[in-house]
Amino acid sequence: MELEFAGEIWFWRGPAPWHFVTVPEAQCAELEAASSLVSYGWGMIPVSARIGRTGWTTSLWPKDGRYIVPVKTDVRRKESLDIGDTVTVRLTVGA
Repeated sequence: MELEFAGEIWFWRGPAPWHFVTVPEAQCAELEAASSLVSYGWGMIPVSARIGRTGWTTSLWPKDGRYIVPVKTDVRRKESLDIGDTVTVRLTVGA
């Protein structure tokens, strides 16, 4: 399954601070339907992600009934991104 959407980068200051983009509700329903086939536990869904020319592997995290995409520091640096920037995210599920 492949998905593409736009979202804003936001920062979570939890015990392990991280940057994320939230998957829109419509795509979350598709992900939920596929999750039982690809999830490896805790609702995490392995994906290949891409923003701009930079790709990486990660897992989607379930949060508040939706999914969030962790955006690595290396990706933000390569693409010159910061909190509040709107980006287009491309995902390949189960990669």
